Amino acid sequence: MPCSQHNYRWLIRGAEAVSLVLKRSIVIAGHKTSISLEDEFWDSFKEIADERGMTITAMIGAIDGGRKHVNLSSAIRLFVLGAYRDQIASLGPPLSDVQS
Repeated sequence: MPCSQHNYRWLIRGAEAVSLVLKRSIVIAGHKTSISLEDEFWDSFKEIADERGMTITAMIGAIDGGRKHVNLSSAIRLFVLGAYRDQIASLGPPLSDVQS
């Protein structure tokens, strides 16, 4: 099946899939910095901010204030992953576990 049917945006180089990473300039507490994120993570991050009624700047500031020994781009990716894991966990156990 073509990748476009799965809504993924990848460049294929041989057997290796490489995602498109874009650098974005942001300001945190008056300090200008940049983050490098794949569009999929950026779009998901914006959706999570919207669902929580937060601005992107406020959410980045909260993540920046709580991170330990991880660069900001990685901290945002981990935040997005955690948000989706929390959503899955809130759905309850998988159906196969319930039927056993």
